[in-house]
Amino acid sequence: MSNGSRRLAILLAMAMFVLVVDTSVMNVSISAVVHDLHTTVSGVQSAIALEALVSAAFILIGSKVGDLIGRKRAYVLGLLGYAIGALAMALAQGLTAVIVFWAIVGGIGASLLLPAMQSLIHGNFEGAAQRKAYALVGAAAAIAAAVGPLLGGFITTYLSWRIAFLLEDLIIVVVLANIRMVHDVPYTGSRQVDVVGAILSILGMGGIVLSILVWQEGGEAVGALLAVGAVSLGSLAWWLVRRKRAGKAVLLDPDLFKAKLFKFGVSGQVLQQIGLGGAMDRPAPIALYSSTICR
Repeated sequence: MSNGSRRLAILLAMAMFVLVVDTSVMNVSISAVVHDLHTTVSGVQSAIALEALVSAAFILIGSKVGDLIGRKRAYVLGLLGYAIGALAMALAQGLTAVIVFWAIVGGIGASLLLPAMQSLIHGNFEGAAQRKAYALVGAAAAIAAAVGPLLGGFITTYLSWRIAFLLEDLIIVVVLANIRMVHDVPYTGSRQVDVVGAILSILGMGGIVLSILVWQEGGEAVGALLAVGAVSLGSLAWWLVRRKRAGKAVLLDPDLFKAKLFKFGVSGQVLQQIGLGGAMDRPAPIALYSSTICR
């Protein structure tokens, strides 16, 4: 890997680091955020849940948007969405700003950033360099999940949770300042929009995530939400196959699931997300542990 390629891979890894560490820092700063914004724990937790819901519900649509407007542009917009969310957290005086800018704008930013980043890595690197770039970005996510609670605990204890989000903005500024290093990856497929597929993807991904969040909070109608998500995902699969056979535009090419490398990649991503979810599933004990170490 040349110096230019290595530098580009590091910049992409920095973007992934911000993506993961953002929620991790938010989780360990709940009590401080509640105190400073004069709100409730349930309110802050709802904002965190909403961010996860928005990013999951629009992830497939975000991928298609990247195809239509350009992967590099989607990558920049995703970073800007995260930057706006982090800046809002640093300046917020109430929960409304957190919900609107951090949860919704930031969640949409994540849905644009993640698929665009994968396409840019694939298009900007080849061979061994491409494998190293993917490994570096994956390692950045793992490091962010590991050090996020400690970093958040340290900053919250000795400084302010707002500074942690300002540091995220600083990283994003560095990444965007070097955006010329990223070469756009052209999309040569159909530019038609699969509206039905988009709606089913929102209902499917959103329903599954929402059912998990409601179950975690001890809410009701978990089974109904899970059923809506499962039926919608099943309907999406049927719809995509039907549209593909008819030669029409699809939100996601169903033939991807026939590729062995794609299956291995998806399986690895699932295991990675399960690991990250387990690491961040208990924010309160982690925050207490982090604060104890920092003292």
